[in-house]
Amino acid sequence: MKYIFIFLVILSFFGKISAQRELIHALPSTLGFDENFIDQKVDSIMEMGIDNLAFPGAQLLVAKNDTVIFHKTYGFHTYDSIQPVALNDLYDLASVTKISGPLPALMKLVDEGKLDLDKPFSIYWDPWKRRMDKKDLTLREILAHQAGLIPYIVFLQKVLRKNGEIKKRFVHNSSDKRYQGQVYDSLFINNRFERKMNRIINRSKVSDQKKYKYSGLTFLIFPTLIEQLAGTDYQTYLDENFYQPLGCHTLGYLPMENNYVNAIVPTEVDSLFRKTLVKGWVHDENASLKGGVSGNAGLFGTADDLAKLMLFYQNYGNVDGKQLISKETVKEFTTIQYPENENYRGLGFDKPLLNNSELPLEEAYPSPLASPESFGHSGFTGTFVWADPVKNLTFIFLSNRVYPSRDHRKLYSLDIRQALQDVFYKADTLSVQN
Repeated sequence: MKYIFIFLVILSFFGKISAQRELIHALPSTLGFDENFIDQKVDSIMEMGIDNLAFPGAQLLVAKNDTVIFHKTYGFHTYDSIQPVALNDLYDLASVTKISGPLPALMKLVDEGKLDLDKPFSIYWDPWKRRMDKKDLTLREILAHQAGLIPYIVFLQKVLRKNGEIKKRFVHNSSDKRYQGQVYDSLFINNRFERKMNRIINRSKVSDQKKYKYSGLTFLIFPTLIEQLAGTDYQTYLDENFYQPLGCHTLGYLPMENNYVNAIVPTEVDSLFRKTLVKGWVHDENASLKGGVSGNAGLFGTADDLAKLMLFYQNYGNVDGKQLISKETVKEFTTIQYPENENYRGLGFDKPLLNNSELPLEEAYPSPLASPESFGHSGFTGTFVWADPVKNLTFIFLSNRVYPSRDHRKLYSLDIRQALQDVFYKADTLSVQN
């Protein structure tokens, strides 16, 4: 006991205790879940996914209340079956970045009165003042995907010639003062290309029809906006205000710069741009052209770190008794905004379909047993996070379904994530019945 005490004193002296904040773990049965039902069903679904080439490997973490009751890995990093998936592997989170990076920052800025959801976004993003189709759009409309913005712009087309060769004026094989953003090993983007991307976004078309249409465009410019309003570097702002207080050791951009001991799960064999297996660098091409730091994609993290973040949301901005974001603001962002227009989205957050509880599993999103108050997001690489503050269930699914190619879409057609989530809702129900 004496040595444990001395060790804790040393840790405290170096200010590491808060940074080492860890999750509580317990067996499912200790919280009343049907453990045999869970093990049998989850193993079967995961094995079916691997057998059908939905992904080479994956992992699942589920928490009840603030306690992790299930965290298990399946399969390998690739189909060569050499490196097994490990609990602390780092994954490219893809669009889960949207609710893990820019969104908590935007919520805090709303909390502080530096952003208003219902004022024109052009007040904060000056180029839109001169765009007639954009100058009156509000941040609420934008975050709820109700603004009429186009879904995506393939900026890679601006970098590649018709024969597939890279335009040297945009990308170099070595860095200098004009080429500082790193796209991949020995690939560096011209500093001016980000301004070109912003200019194209600013000039993009806006639909007159105000209805649900998913768009990630503004997430490309949110980091710059956050820096302007917060008066500090985007990544520093996230670290100091969220990741460090939450004890997220690995959640962040550009993992290759941080020398993590964690293995990094590869994504796609890129035949268009990087001409190799993408590993340790963001898969999304638009985020890569921003040097790997973007609001639409680019974050890497472990299941543990994502669980900490989603539990923070599930507890409406509270961590260890401290409100990092006000309860009212988190509730506003996680609430459906335009149900009258058949739009089921929150502000940045994904939500269950409007009639989700009435749908069969294969048509529902997510599980039909998820409460209407639940929320989360999915990512193109095969990631999925969800929090249910009513039933106190947090669900983290990580895979690299894009290996070796994004054409692998069985993860969707087999309804794997909905089925896995459904298991835990049913196991919770079975415990109540028994």
